[in-house]
Amino acid sequence: MTTKTYGQYCGVARALELVGERWALLIVRDLLVGPKRYTDLRAGLPKIPTNVLATRLKEFEEAGLVERRLEARAVVYELTSYGADLEPVVLALGAWGARSLGELRPGEIITPDILVMALRSTFRPGKERAKYELRFGEIVIHAIVDRDELTVETGPLENATVVEAFAPIGPLLTGAIDGAEALRTGLMKTGGTAEDLDRFARLFRIG
Repeated sequence: MTTKTYGQYCGVARALELVGERWALLIVRDLLVGPKRYTDLRAGLPKIPTNVLATRLKEFEEAGLVERRLEARAVVYELTSYGADLEPVVLALGAWGARSLGELRPGEIITPDILVMALRSTFRPGKERAKYELRFGEIVIHAIVDRDELTVETGPLENATVVEAFAPIGPLLTGAIDGAEALRTGLMKTGGTAEDLDRFARLFRIG
């Protein structure tokens, strides 16, 4: 745990001591998608100083949030069950923060892990069933919706409605535009219909 303390016997204070340091929750975010090697974490967080990443991982291990294991002769970092309990916190933060995303700012990147967690954060359970393959440049992920259950993983998916985005799709997910407008303006294209995009927006609504 970080040596910085708040001097308060409070669960919120203790949580911030564990994961409130810079970059901490973004490391947790990426590990919630799956176990990662150090190089994987660096690739997903290219602006993080190497010493900060090493320090955060060490702090997480000491706090029981992360454990190391060997996989194919490489060290892999994986959340413990205690660390994985942060998932609803990270998803709630993602859903709340998505309302302030706006336009993609200079220097900002989008990674597969970011897209996976974005869909998990904004998912609205219901009665629908759907399969989507989302493409953003070279990034490809897929989502399987089975009523109130969601599976999101990297890679393509057979027999899924393909949705290709050419810019962040916040305007569709906030309801600022509908599927027809997204297609007309070139924000997106799909192997399905405008109605498929509208359904996608209902399933992953922002705000």
